[in-house]
Amino acid sequence: MKAELTKEFLEHYKHEPAQYYFTPGRVNLIGEHIDYNGGLVMPCAVTLGTWLALAPNNENVIRFKSLNFEEEATIELKDSYVKDGKGWYNYPLGIFNEILKDHKIPGGLDLLFTGNIPIGSGLSSSASIEVVMAYALNDYFNLGYDRLQLVLMAKRVENDFIGLNSGIMDQFAVAFGESHKALVLDCDTLKYKAVDCNLGEYNLAIINTNKPRKLAESKYNERVAECQTALEQLNQEIKLHALCELTAEKFALHSHLITDETVLKRATHVIKENDRVHLAAKALSEGELNEFGRLMYASHQSLRELYEVSGVELDTVVDFCAGYEPVIGARMTGAGFGGCAIALLRKGQEEDFAKKLTQYYEERIGYAPGIYVSEIGNGASAI
Repeated sequence: MKAELTKEFLEHYKHEPAQYYFTPGRVNLIGEHIDYNGGLVMPCAVTLGTWLALAPNNENVIRFKSLNFEEEATIELKDSYVKDGKGWYNYPLGIFNEILKDHKIPGGLDLLFTGNIPIGSGLSSSASIEVVMAYALNDYFNLGYDRLQLVLMAKRVENDFIGLNSGIMDQFAVAFGESHKALVLDCDTLKYKAVDCNLGEYNLAIINTNKPRKLAESKYNERVAECQTALEQLNQEIKLHALCELTAEKFALHSHLITDETVLKRATHVIKENDRVHLAAKALSEGELNEFGRLMYASHQSLRELYEVSGVELDTVVDFCAGYEPVIGARMTGAGFGGCAIALLRKGQEEDFAKKLTQYYEERIGYAPGIYVSEIGNGASAI
């Protein structure tokens, strides 16, 4: 990838890059739609990701170019920025805006991005772009931020600059990921532990439904609001900072306070999904992959029926997996409304799985899915 980046950088900017960086995408193994409810999630970094080559220029401008998007931008170096339309470059531009609150950038930069994360798939291409930009500026200019500060910066960009009420899981996972480890992250305290994720005779299959989801324009923010309503109604009797402070048992004692049936379904998913993360961490640590797979299926059913963020495309993939013996667990991953599912697939079955799933999916949906096999990789780094 470095060779390709160098060639394209030379062709476009007429000089060589000074440095190269990589940040992965992520999948969430289990624990969906609870990051903004103060719950536990279990993401891991994948080996798909975003590469960035950069070099200084003498023109006091920031040039944004990507091999994945048509839009380019040349923006004068200023003291602050606001979102500029809907272009992809708003994600790194937001990072510049955050950095400039603390530091003066000494001169212009030429930037070239490329990546192999399917856009709009739910593998956190936006977080990957944000964090690779933050990591690169911090490293190249020796700004002194630690990794958690970069994560929090990228989350502010997503929330305040882009306008999406997402939690911190995506940025955290792509920054802190470790090879062959899953991160059990408490989204309320930001405490985490890396747990061994030895998949043994199984691989992680990623199935892209090829139904893009415009997350900021989807019902994501609606779900956030529904959870806030549940929290407010529960707080009539008990004092909670976040829904996931409740155990299932305590929730059962107070759930009558939630008067709207839809809001009750949302809260029920949140509480039970948080419990599933605890059980999944235990199963992984004990090497109980079949139990882990069972929890994946249970998670998907809850997201499908209680949280209602799945869809016919994701359900078609998971339904196939449930009837395909070499798969021991599958679920949607990410925010839903399209995007990706993941499956634990027995090694050696990749070709058969891809062929049969593609046929099954095409017959029901009308077009083919994208199928990838990934290892669990490392977080942001210079390369």
